Amino acid sequence: MMDRNDFIAKFGGVFEHSPWIAERAFDHGRIAEPLEAEALHEALCAEFRLASHDERLGVLRAHPDLAGKLAIAGDLTEESRSEQAGAGLDRLSPEDHARFTELNSRYMRDFGFPFIIAVKGHTEDSILAAFEARVDNDPETEFETACAQVERIAGFRVAALLAEE
Repeated sequence: MMDRNDFIAKFGGVFEHSPWIAERAFDHGRIAEPLEAEALHEALCAEFRLASHDERLGVLRAHPDLAGKLAIAGDLTEESRSEQAGAGLDRLSPEDHARFTELNSRYMRDFGFPFIIAVKGHTEDSILAAFEARVDNDPETEFETACAQVERIAGFRVAALLAEE
């Protein structure tokens, strides 16, 4: 069995800057070997869902803006950089970048956390369409939508980490 420190070192970043989720999943006995993507993802998501509203909000706030300041400065986590690049967000035209910046600002003002979408399988246009649709959601709906997207991102990250083995 993978020990606690090794498990957290490997899977602590599945939820952006929130290793406490992996810690709790391990400590609560949710982790069983052999590690399988679906079971591991569900174990981590169970801890995320059991967390307080403020803890879940903290996870949302740990995510970077899409095509935002961190991306420009090169300060994204490797996972976020790769995910955003895969959707073409590292190659936006100045006009598209301005639109993302405008939407990011409005979204952050209205919801208090950045717009989150699992970009895998999306294009710049489909992300922008989702962004424009979701920016008009009510806060409760958007909180739940963002949490669901965080769980999707975690699923992609778990699968990628297990594929490395």
